[in-house]
Amino acid sequence: MMYNSAVCLVSGGLDSCVTAAIASKKVQRLAFLHAIYGQRTADRELKAFQEIADFFNATASLVVDLTYLKKIGGSALTNTTIPLPIGEYNRKEIPISYVPFRNANLLSVAASWAEAIGLNQIYIGAVEEDSSGYPDCRREFFSHFNKVIDVGTKPETNVKICTPLIQMSKAQIVLKGIELNAPLDLTWSCYQNNKNACGECDSCLLRLRGFEQAGIPDPIPYL
Repeated sequence: MMYNSAVCLVSGGLDSCVTAAIASKKVQRLAFLHAIYGQRTADRELKAFQEIADFFNATASLVVDLTYLKKIGGSALTNTTIPLPIGEYNRKEIPISYVPFRNANLLSVAASWAEAIGLNQIYIGAVEEDSSGYPDCRREFFSHFNKVIDVGTKPETNVKICTPLIQMSKAQIVLKGIELNAPLDLTWSCYQNNKNACGECDSCLLRLRGFEQAGIPDPIPYL
């Protein structure tokens, strides 16, 4: 089968933007999918998504409401009474910023949309080696979820999950973004703030370290 179309999951962050840039070079039809799930920076992430979708001239774009994940709870990203981890990203345990089984929910929606509009890939900017250690960002997870999609869709659907960043470091992702002229200045990674990035949460620290190691200035504003 010729894999020439895709749904790209775009949170508005660095990883999803670079993933979109990679997908835009590989497929003819590219649809952008964004989820609002009750995260602290939902408005800022939506703005980033819309600007990135415009930049890449997405064939279609869809914003879905998954705010039931906030009601389910269990994450500092969706519950403001739970303090976010500050000033640390190297740990063995799974951080409280993990949203329980979020990627399974996102991939399910993406698979539904891909099947409905006739697209045959799902691009997601998951990173295993240089991330916060979320269990649903591992290669094993995506391998098994590919099988779930295959079994749970029509025989002719044949949707494949693509994780082009899965083995990359943040520095490599930054450099790939520069190589592809991805609009890194439009991205937003901060878990906590909507105006100026905090520079202290897991996501900010990983991002800042990536830009520093790549030798590239980070184009977004920080406190």
